[in-house]
Amino acid sequence: MPDPATPDGAPPPTRKKPTFPVGPGLRGYLRAYKRERDLPVTYERLRGFTEVIPLTDADGKPTLWDTVIYDGNEMRSLNEALKEVYALIKVDGDMSVVRHLYADRVDFCTFGNSTPFRIRIVNAYNDNQDYFYIKRADASRVYGLELEHLLSPNRLNFITHGSTLVEEHIPGVPGDIFINRWLNRPDLSPVRVAKELVKFNERCFVRLLGDMRSYNFVFVVTPDFEDFQLRVRAMDFDQQSYNGRRNFYRPQFFKENAALALFCAKHLRLETANQYLREEQTLMLQRAELAAARLGVLLAEMELDPISPPEKVHLLRESLAEHYGRNEYLRCESMGALVRENLESIRRHVGRPALSELIPNL
Repeated sequence: MPDPATPDGAPPPTRKKPTFPVGPGLRGYLRAYKRERDLPVTYERLRGFTEVIPLTDADGKPTLWDTVIYDGNEMRSLNEALKEVYALIKVDGDMSVVRHLYADRVDFCTFGNSTPFRIRIVNAYNDNQDYFYIKRADASRVYGLELEHLLSPNRLNFITHGSTLVEEHIPGVPGDIFINRWLNRPDLSPVRVAKELVKFNERCFVRLLGDMRSYNFVFVVTPDFEDFQLRVRAMDFDQQSYNGRRNFYRPQFFKENAALALFCAKHLRLETANQYLREEQTLMLQRAELAAARLGVLLAEMELDPISPPEKVHLLRESLAEHYGRNEYLRCESMGALVRENLESIRRHVGRPALSELIPNL
């Protein structure tokens, strides 16, 4: 049996995924749907800090983040520019409603591919805090964000500008913290937790979002009148459609998620798990139909974009052809084509109208 830490029994990756530039086709898509905007701050500008202070958590333990300091004139200029960026992602650039906000802190993380900056925005009247992120623009990540926006129950605000990517903060309890502090709480319905994990696992697999270890997704916990409602949300989209291993796109197979996989096995019968899986497949196709024109353009660009080496595409297409029992996968020459074929596979199971009739460019 494969080690759950190494999907399909393969050794864990030792090198970072390369960054893929946002090409003309994807850039045109982003402009068409108002994702590409002029920004007063770029990623490279934020790299001009003069001092670094290690950031600790509430318990005084070191984190993966450092607080960065800029000289006085630059910090004053950055404060106004960062408020403008925040206004763009929150209120379409209306500066009249953010005058009372200020950029309280800029943090920098050297962990992971995107080496992001995290900006903390504070309301001067009530000290309420919010965050957003500025990263290097990577085509894989942009496709991941947009597919999440179109095919999941979640909506995402992000902006690109040249080689800069701005993302809103995704609030929630990180998966690793949820496992340690929340998973076995008596006031949480175990079936509801397991149900959302099954749905999340299927969403990742169909749209080929990889590396969903527990620290790369969050649990959104909402009190209800009798219980709590939950939703699992991805918060890292760097590994969208790059890896050639099928189980890399199934969160259940990572050792970091072993406690969640065992929890589902304990609280769900196989028939019930299949029911929830089919529910999510149906919902994904309904979302695809609602965003048919936009999704068609996105997948058409993704099919032409070399965001993964041919050998990884070929390895994955053979595995998916076996999994779904469909040789049509063997004609796919890109990760975008494989995402399209995954949607076609679940359409056949669910019995929705043909995708070619619903989504242009497919």
